[in-house]
Amino acid sequence: MPVEHYENFPVASLLLPRRLRRPIEIIYQFARSADDIADEGDTSNETRLASLDAYHAELDRIEGGQTPDTALFRALDQVIREWRLPLAPFRDLLDAFAQDVVKQRYADYPELLNYCRRSANPVGRLLLHLFDCTDAENLYRSDCICTALQLTNFWQDIAVDWQKQRVYLPQSDLIRFGIDERQIAEGRWSEAWAALLDFQIERSEALMYAGSPLVHSLPGRIGWEIRLTIQGGLRILERIRQARGDIFHRRPRLGVYDWVRLAGRALFM
Repeated sequence: MPVEHYENFPVASLLLPRRLRRPIEIIYQFARSADDIADEGDTSNETRLASLDAYHAELDRIEGGQTPDTALFRALDQVIREWRLPLAPFRDLLDAFAQDVVKQRYADYPELLNYCRRSANPVGRLLLHLFDCTDAENLYRSDCICTALQLTNFWQDIAVDWQKQRVYLPQSDLIRFGIDERQIAEGRWSEAWAALLDFQIERSEALMYAGSPLVHSLPGRIGWEIRLTIQGGLRILERIRQARGDIFHRRPRLGVYDWVRLAGRALFM
């Protein structure tokens, strides 16, 4: 399936069992289309929020045993019923996307983590439900990985997000390292900026490593899928560190040779 928005990480790849590709694709389509409502185009905030409310209404229909109005949600209804998926993760995703419409700054790291809890972690939790591996330890590790991937995407896309008037770097960290937002606007690198990005990279790596034992708890090919996903995130962080945080002049992304390297690293996890 097309993964233009998340080219760093495999989505519903051939590593997954065939029977799971369709449910994962439908979940991805739900999340991607809702995120696009919040992010893409030039419609008003009121229109964006109304469209997300319509998604909530479709989930209400599913919960009430009614037939959804749209093809996407009829497909999602089938997946939810067949795999007995909880609705809370879908609602959390919609809440996070609605927050993106109205909130552009985060006071501190705990506030940013709360956003990640709703914007990223639900996807990992839904995947665990598909594999019936939802014990507390697996859920915790999945949350660590998903939050780390979300944070990695933030550090990778600082310049891109600035064009949307968003700054995901915690305001308290900008103050701590003596950075003001004019530096982001000007795309201006400095030693203080490098130190700020190193600090964020270390946090993200710590989360990724805390979640990485999950690969040994998941059966068969999904464990390899998660190995590559983790290594993809770590490689992006590595590239940001190698550039000393200068994401302004070249957005870190993965190429063909990176994936060869990641396959080797995945073997030794």
